[in-house]
Amino acid sequence: MKRRHFLKHVKSTTIFGLTLPLIPLNSNYNNDIKKITILHTNDVHSHIDPFPNNDPINPNSGGVIARSNLINSIKNDNPNTLILDAGDVFQGTPYFNFFEGEVELKLMSKMGYNASTLGNHEFDNGIEKLSKSLKHADFSFINSNYSFKNTALENKIKKYQVFNVDGIKIGVFGLGIELNGLVEKKLYNGVKYLDPVEISKDITNELKFNQNCDLIICLSHLGFSYSKDENLMCDLILAKKTRNIDLIIGGHTHTFLEKPIEIKNLDNKNVLINQVGCFGINLGKIDFYFSNDSGIQKSENIKV
Repeated sequence: MKRRHFLKHVKSTTIFGLTLPLIPLNSNYNNDIKKITILHTNDVHSHIDPFPNNDPINPNSGGVIARSNLINSIKNDNPNTLILDAGDVFQGTPYFNFFEGEVELKLMSKMGYNASTLGNHEFDNGIEKLSKSLKHADFSFINSNYSFKNTALENKIKKYQVFNVDGIKIGVFGLGIELNGLVEKKLYNGVKYLDPVEISKDITNELKFNQNCDLIICLSHLGFSYSKDENLMCDLILAKKTRNIDLIIGGHTHTFLEKPIEIKNLDNKNVLINQVGCFGINLGKIDFYFSNDSGIQKSENIKV
């Protein structure tokens, strides 16, 4: 099955958990269609429990039990589902302070996560402890623009991963933010930051032309955008300066998007960008429909 170009884009948005379809699916699509669901989170920051009912902003929101139930419901509807995270799994509650990431990674494993990228807070306890904590994850950590040569993380972080889901090949790679200025040098000593744009060009060429991927996803912890410095590397700039990325799942800036946005890449093709805020309050959901003729997308952000 050859890689499809997306001819139509069907979008929906979620307001307090209510899905509002904007464009109906074309009735010409038949049983040839394969539906692939992408679920995603970012910047959960060790929020295992839901917010209390007296929280002024997010009462009773989030929590791994609600997220797990929602994931199971969606997977029951469509087993062809990938669950991804855009980084900063760690740091933010006593769970991380006491258990150093073990709880977060074990729960993500039980929820069926397939991959995560590294956020800057994954380095808060240093490379050695991060390396040891990875044994609790039954899923891959992926990063393409950090060099881990001669560190404890060498050979423990994948540059990319290809998932074969019902005959559809999905290539996933990850990008991390510049750690200098965000993390104490001693905590990431030996890790080298590489240009995300140049790395993305190399990785996406590999995924599209050598791995023959039908869909290419970037797990980004670069941040959505920065109003104070429009030239600072972010998801918007990444999309504009690259090719072959179909979807950027973002993190770091805790940006609550009501719906994914589209940006034109170097080839004037659409790149879908989404980010679902922080603390496990929302779950991103994007359905990709593949047929012999075309691919379409349907997306929503669901309140947990």
